[in-house]
Amino acid sequence: MRAWKERGLRRLAPLAAELLADRLRAPAADVITYIPPDSVRQLTRSRHPAELLAAELARLWDIPCERLLTRTRTAARQATLPRDRRQANARGAFAARADSRPRVVLVDDIYTTGATASAAATALRAAGAVTVDVVTFARAVR
Repeated sequence: MRAWKERGLRRLAPLAAELLADRLRAPAADVITYIPPDSVRQLTRSRHPAELLAAELARLWDIPCERLLTRTRTAARQATLPRDRRQANARGAFAARADSRPRVVLVDDIYTTGATASAAATALRAAGAVTVDVVTFARAVR
């Protein structure tokens, strides 16, 4: 996961998407979106894992993939924060770029506490999403 996230191991996205698609039924969704990259951290990465995974899942599930979210600010890296500070760090970090469709699949690469997914889903619901299903490739257990 670290090689995929931090060192641009791009070949993992199609494999990860295939593994997910084999285990999950295609959701009843209008659109797939993803947690947007942090612009500062993205300078050291070649591509954003969540975006790559979302694009591959969209292809496999035949659902359009769109960038629906933007970051409102640079936040501290979630991975560096203790569990109790992650929710506050992610709160308000995302905004919808436009009105959302009613049924959205939100893709991220790793789910740890759910703080990032929750903040992003809140922004999507504020823009009109009725349901936001979250799909991740990995779950960090701490």
